[in-house]
Amino acid sequence: MTDASEPAPPINTPTRRTSPKLTALIVASALLMEQLDGTVLATALPTMAHSFNVDALHMNVALTSYLLSLAVCIPASGKVADRFGTRTVFRAAIALFTIGSILCAQAPSLGFLVAARILQGAGGAMMVPVGRLALLRSVSKAELVSAMAWLMIPATIGPILGPPVGGFIVTYLDWRWIFYINVPIGIVGIVLVTLYIEEVRETGRVDFDVLGMVLSGIALACLMSGLELFSRGVGSITLAGVLVAAGIVAFVLYWRHANHHPQPVLDFKLMRVFTFRYSVLAGAMSRVAVGAMPFLLPMMMQIGFGKSAAESGLITFAGSIGSLAMRIAAPKLLRRLGFRNVMIWVGLISTLLLATTAAFRPSWPMAMIYGVLIVGGFFQSLQFIGYNTIAYADVPRPQMSAATSFYTTFQQLSLTTGIAISAAVLAASIAWHGHSDAALIDFSVAYLAVSAFAIMAPLMSTRLPADAGEELSGHH
Repeated sequence: MTDASEPAPPINTPTRRTSPKLTALIVASALLMEQLDGTVLATALPTMAHSFNVDALHMNVALTSYLLSLAVCIPASGKVADRFGTRTVFRAAIALFTIGSILCAQAPSLGFLVAARILQGAGGAMMVPVGRLALLRSVSKAELVSAMAWLMIPATIGPILGPPVGGFIVTYLDWRWIFYINVPIGIVGIVLVTLYIEEVRETGRVDFDVLGMVLSGIALACLMSGLELFSRGVGSITLAGVLVAAGIVAFVLYWRHANHHPQPVLDFKLMRVFTFRYSVLAGAMSRVAVGAMPFLLPMMMQIGFGKSAAESGLITFAGSIGSLAMRIAAPKLLRRLGFRNVMIWVGLISTLLLATTAAFRPSWPMAMIYGVLIVGGFFQSLQFIGYNTIAYADVPRPQMSAATSFYTTFQQLSLTTGIAISAAVLAASIAWHGHSDAALIDFSVAYLAVSAFAIMAPLMSTRLPADAGEELSGHH
């Protein structure tokens, strides 16, 4: 390890030769646990409401409490990893998430469940960025594209398995098994991290930015909870507006604080690195669209097409098939075409396929709908492998942990913003057309609105140099 003040390569050369694929799959096992947990839980909320003898709408707090815990804790993850070591923190995060899962399964009331979900969220907030940091610190640049492709598999498999697994558990078992299934995954993850993940920590002084943690936590918690309330139509619109306004004020205060702190918890100086800034901003435009899809597509299929929940789930599943297929092809495509060509042309194709979704109608052959979603998932997956990889191409080694915290924070915020924007446009279209409920034209307007955000990404990609990220992709 070099001192933080000395120049060092962006991604360190591993001292042990653990296979990059194995490292990625170990990290992915933790991410799979988190992805599976969220999608399975959403399926079981009505049954849990009956068990707790509360209104089903009140169960929304089981989702928002976790998101708020994520928002508060993610910014600190990089500093914690620098102080205590990547392996130690990643292992502790898995253990905390697993313990939180056990407590959720034992919850006798909604209040107890919310407290356990907050504990789970603290573990999840450390798992995602520190797991990514463990991968970045254990593979060479040449291996990063392949490793990142494997890492993103759980982001695809989790939403695929979640609804059917949740439905099976709720139908044939007790809802508490939704949380118990995390326990064996967590135990295996802890063992594998102990055996194969290298312990890396910064040798220089690591200062915790306490005021920055408070301000960023307030900003993110208010912004995400306000957007969540607004998008789900739960609670007062006035309250949602007040929370968003408070979040903006806290964010401005944090910005001023960060400009004068030597080691801020969210370091905006990272945005001076061109490839990192590009990935954050262009990725945010694309993630607005991605965040909207799980919200819009099931509603469109059920309300606009008259499909059952099971039928809409099978249709939603189609995009994930294309995403899985891309995991295999991504390294070869990036090596052949380079980041710039992929991010421009793949981003353009992905956006056009997203906009095509606005034209879906019941008269369309189902094979055509499945085809659009599968091909769209394929290209969208390559786009995000590109973002998640090139973000770290030029980040200096001492700033890698700060970069993972920053990137994960704004990744989560972008996805939540996508849901809120699509919900707002959908509601505005319903009001404009005077509909009592959402009609197909309203969903079309919402899809076109998020597509307008997504098209900004390939336009921004035209500014990428032709040799951007060539050390990662192998393209020359």
